[in-house]
Amino acid sequence: MLETLDAAAVRRWCASGLAALQRHQGEIDDLNVYPVPDGDTGTNLVLTLTSAQQALAMDLETLPDDGHTPHGHALRLMARGALLGARGNSGVILSQILRGFADALAAAPAVRGRQLAAALADAATAAYAAVAHPVEGTLLTVVAAAARAAEQADTDDLRAVARAAAGGAARALARTPEQLPALARAGVVDAGGRGLCLLLDALVEVVTGESPARPAPAPPAVRPPATAVRETGSPAYAYEVQYLLDATDEAVAGLRGELDGLGDSLVIVGDGGTWNVHVHVNDVGAAVEAGVVAGRPHRITVTRFADQVAPAAPLPAPLPDGRAAVVVATGAGIAELFAAEGATVVPANPSTGELLDAIRATGAARVVVLPNDPNTQSVASAAAREAHRLGVKVSVVPTRSPVQALAALAVRDPKRRFEDDVIAMAEAAGACRYAEVCHASKEALTVAGPCRPGDVLALVEGEVHLIGADLLDTCTAMVDRMLGGGGELVTLLCGADAPAGLADRVREHVERSWPFVEVQAYEGGQPHYPLLVGVE
Repeated sequence: MLETLDAAAVRRWCASGLAALQRHQGEIDDLNVYPVPDGDTGTNLVLTLTSAQQALAMDLETLPDDGHTPHGHALRLMARGALLGARGNSGVILSQILRGFADALAAAPAVRGRQLAAALADAATAAYAAVAHPVEGTLLTVVAAAARAAEQADTDDLRAVARAAAGGAARALARTPEQLPALARAGVVDAGGRGLCLLLDALVEVVTGESPARPAPAPPAVRPPATAVRETGSPAYAYEVQYLLDATDEAVAGLRGELDGLGDSLVIVGDGGTWNVHVHVNDVGAAVEAGVVAGRPHRITVTRFADQVAPAAPLPAPLPDGRAAVVVATGAGIAELFAAEGATVVPANPSTGELLDAIRATGAARVVVLPNDPNTQSVASAAAREAHRLGVKVSVVPTRSPVQALAALAVRDPKRRFEDDVIAMAEAAGACRYAEVCHASKEALTVAGPCRPGDVLALVEGEVHLIGADLLDTCTAMVDRMLGGGGELVTLLCGADAPAGLADRVREHVERSWPFVEVQAYEGGQPHYPLLVGVE
């Protein structure tokens, strides 16, 4: 049992809360009926808190020189991770709850009962302030009730206040059908509120060592398929737009008014400089343009509600003998090559949740993931860990280029033990040297010398080896340099912006200069890189 909330307890709370949300993810998805069936609130909360946990894991031990305590720094990391990874209306509001909580406790020398109560009050205030038009009977109502119950406990006993807050939230959740007719008609409680109750119960468990015994909410009534899906707002708006925005407080104040006039379900939360914007609109371009006027929008996502479907039936249990491969790909041609090899293809720069969905959708109990990008490897590893909790064994082969993934897929053998097959794929990928050709966008000093905008850069294994003025000459010189170290097979993937005939002319050069080397050329369609090369 804890007398105060320290940094280690914050880490345990985040992990325990995430595990609880994962266990109840399907249940929360099914609860989501306000105002029409949705099915992704549980998923959005899981993805949001997964991002918070990743932020904690990356930087928990580094204390900034700003006077914050270890527990305050941990809470700020958790809130920052949630903000950057927030998905959907519920995830954005949860990130603001964590932000209010962290701001209140960042400099507190110790977190006892009254400090926890004050932090919950600040969290509730921040959550309401973030929503343009608050609706009772939702996550907002539940966090406000938790704050009131914590304050009424009126004690420094951390355990008593945590129990009071969780109890107040649970009672408020049970009353949400009385406040929202849509919930009453469906016979369910609010989905976002249910998620918050799980997080507060996890806090009680961390503080007291005891798990609160609470009955699960009633299952949802049978309901017709959705023709549109959304977490909140009027069905008059057809699109959900969400993006991160780098902007000043003053610019965001103007953005609120602009977006409020375009649609509904508006939530803007931030920590001073970076904001998470969520709104439902009909004019997607105007919503994004408003962000451009206010600052720099990025990670823009647009969902058309009519393209969504009602929550699908639960995925079947993985086939114990089934195997599959999930590959991350950029470019239509590369995706077709992987699909022809029997792999499930995921678009570039996926989230942990998107990779996990692809893994589960294979229906296999053993899955190999090929990320094809150093920046995606950590995401793939996180998805593998999450899949393991669902009974799926996932191995990540750390491919850094599509040509390495093609080499790995070529040696797959379902007759081998899965572990042996993964080793063979990793060895094949490692034996494939990779390179790419692109144009320099700015002046820089590379290991091959200085480059200027427009220069042709040849990168081998991620390092600039050649700088040239002519694309074809640089490509052939790069292939010569790679084959100088040995090789029997050259794979060429031509990019979307490559000039016509580039791959054919490189092939002809190899056939003339290296007559015993086989060449395979494909239209990859990848952006930014006119040519990708693999040498085996």
